[in-house]
Amino acid sequence: MKTVVIGGSGYAGGELLRLLALHPHFQVVEISAHSNAGELVTTVHPHLSSYAGQRFLTPSQIDFAGIEYAFIALPLGESAALVSSIPSDVKIIDLGADFRLSDTAQWEKYYGGAHAGTWSYGLAELPGQRGIIAAASRVANPGCYATSILLGIAPALGFIAVDDIVVVAASGTTGAGRSEKISLSASQVMGSLTSYKFAGVHQHTPEIEEALSKIAHSAVRISFTPILAPMPRGILSTITAKLTKPMSTKEVHTIYTTAYADEYFVEVLPSGQLPKTGDLTGSNRAQIQVGVDEHTNRLIISSALDNLGKGAASQAIQNANVMAGFDETTGLLIDGLGV
Repeated sequence: MKTVVIGGSGYAGGELLRLLALHPHFQVVEISAHSNAGELVTTVHPHLSSYAGQRFLTPSQIDFAGIEYAFIALPLGESAALVSSIPSDVKIIDLGADFRLSDTAQWEKYYGGAHAGTWSYGLAELPGQRGIIAAASRVANPGCYATSILLGIAPALGFIAVDDIVVVAASGTTGAGRSEKISLSASQVMGSLTSYKFAGVHQHTPEIEEALSKIAHSAVRISFTPILAPMPRGILSTITAKLTKPMSTKEVHTIYTTAYADEYFVEVLPSGQLPKTGDLTGSNRAQIQVGVDEHTNRLIISSALDNLGKGAASQAIQNANVMAGFDETTGLLIDGLGV
């Protein structure tokens, strides 16, 4: 299937290109990158030798004749401005935030500007969502933090207080994009941790609440604090919630194991093991562990993934596989690098 990647110069775009180069069905025929248009792909991504000799185009130079799939990995607001120029018969997976929310008021509060609309939400492991993705021609890929947190919380919605969920999550620096920022330079990040978008203002908050509220059939509220970690990629989320009835760690672990028993890319670890971001680097896998803090009657959830993998590029390919009717695992890796 002829495929284009729009926004191929960023970290997520580069990961898309790396994975698509090995995919047996999606053939990348054109790649755009506005500020890098005209440059060789290997100038920006030297590791992508599969694309040697190929140059970035501007989005307006892309010829959509015969194109069946488009992956968009652009900064906030740019996808919404572009999609009207893409033929309606081209299926699109957008890695940006432009079409994730259905609540206009929440969009305006957290993002500002006009709300562009809502596409099918692309987290296949949520209850009922896989069929929605399969029937869609436009899919909004979830945010990286949102994926980790949603996978961590969803199985617990029947036995936790949905208005008392607290999340502290650490992400690698690639989550902030490729643009040059002093705060993301090695000398500023290495050997240090810092919170950012503090006190409930992170833009993934309404996305998480909206998805969970649909599952719970009631309003879900989270308090979310993100942390910038001194590593290139990976997310580790620690989630706590008040239990609504007495439960043991063994009982909760059994519920989670059952909930994800048929999910190839979500692993509930054996008791005694904890998620580790390095084990997931380069994969489309998420790891989860659960425990009950009997002292406070709270459920503790640890959830990890690669923010460029299951949190972005490989999840986008997973969604495209579902949309195309391919085996969901096609072209994707379960094994991480482990270092």
